[in-house]
Amino acid sequence: MGKLGELLKRPDELVPMVSMALAARRAKQLPKEPGLAFCYDMLNRVSRSFAVVIQQLPEGLRDAICVFYLVLRALDTVEDDMALDAKIKVPLLRCFHEKSYDRSWSMTGCGSGEYVRLMEKYPLVTDVFLRLDSQYQQVIADICRRMGEGMAKFVEKADEEGESVESVADYDLYCHYVAGLVGIGLSQLFASSGLESPEFAKLEGTANEMGLLLQKTNIIRDYLEDINEEPRPRMWWPREVWGQYAGSLEAFKQPEEAGAAMRCLNHMITDALRHVPACLDYMSRLREPAVFRFCAIPQIMAIATLSLCYKNHKVFTGVVKMRRGEVARIMFHLSDFADVCVLFRNHAGALGEAAQQATGDPNQKKTVELCRRIIADCDKRLQAVAEAKKAEVAAARAAPVPFAARVLVLLLGGLYLFYAHRLDQVRAWLGIQEQPDAAALDSFNRLIAIMFCCYALWIAVTGRRM
Repeated sequence: MGKLGELLKRPDELVPMVSMALAARRAKQLPKEPGLAFCYDMLNRVSRSFAVVIQQLPEGLRDAICVFYLVLRALDTVEDDMALDAKIKVPLLRCFHEKSYDRSWSMTGCGSGEYVRLMEKYPLVTDVFLRLDSQYQQVIADICRRMGEGMAKFVEKADEEGESVESVADYDLYCHYVAGLVGIGLSQLFASSGLESPEFAKLEGTANEMGLLLQKTNIIRDYLEDINEEPRPRMWWPREVWGQYAGSLEAFKQPEEAGAAMRCLNHMITDALRHVPACLDYMSRLREPAVFRFCAIPQIMAIATLSLCYKNHKVFTGVVKMRRGEVARIMFHLSDFADVCVLFRNHAGALGEAAQQATGDPNQKKTVELCRRIIADCDKRLQAVAEAKKAEVAAARAAPVPFAARVLVLLLGGLYLFYAHRLDQVRAWLGIQEQPDAAALDSFNRLIAIMFCCYALWIAVTGRRM
């Protein structure tokens, strides 16, 4: 009754939920080719929401991004496996980009859950990778190489010093390696596909921040899952932040540290918000609708999740995530950049209102100010979108009417005029008796026909609309 009760309370989510369920069903319809079938099946198992979003992309780009995602998930599985000795892990991270060219390479006993199967069946991913366009292969291999090198550095640092993320700069760099590079790689794939302009291959700064916003949101939301990781925690909250509120990250799990935990959480969220303007800028540049939706949906979910997490102690005791109905509504209704601006504005407004009530929070003023800037940025962009649409309509009206359309309108005007002045004959031909009050209606028809004919003549001669 839980899901049914939600739908009854929010009937506007019914159609989006049905639409998302159908999309998820379509996503489970696998290709016949064994390698692709494995890749898309694995995608459904490890990330159902991503599997749904990726389906709208054109086939060539869709396959490349599917493989890109699985290659990086396999790399991430190696990094995340806390039971794997650093002496094995570090060299493997540094050479992992080469494994996609080796049809025989696989790994047993690495990771957990579905990722064990991904590593064991990796040759199937390799097979699809090697059949991709060479441009796609180069992008995927290069990003994997850069990411593996970065991960290796952090593993070495953690092995030597016990802490891999000391400062906010370390935090930004780690997020760059594990997520910012994903944004950069996707931009290069968009450019290689021809669906977006070649300049996207060079937008490393804004593409990086797209990844940072998503990764920081996940790191914040997944506090409890990550700190309870076996055989030892894998935490990426920077000491520079949490050290201001407690002697250890584990302390935030204790009920008596709830106040400190909330202040640290709000600090982390405030840090993540600084990436929003660059993300809006990146999305404003996208022109292909399918690529736009692919990029925009995760970003909207990120700002919505940050809003849910702010001042929410459940982050330290359970799971905080958006309702499926809300996610479905976003996926169903999102159509253009104006929608993104409205949603970002709404969530930033809700977060800002919560921050205004966070009396005593050391970052309150900064959080409120960041939210105000996001709202102002969204308002400015919405105004620009409205003006652009207005200019587009004006340009369309000012554009000359095509010659064929002029002839057609003039022909229709002439036919209507002929019809209006021969109504008696038309009625007689149809066997309709004349009505007593038909004279007034006939006169009105003739007047309208004359006006329409004059308008048609104006368009035919000048080629302009009135």
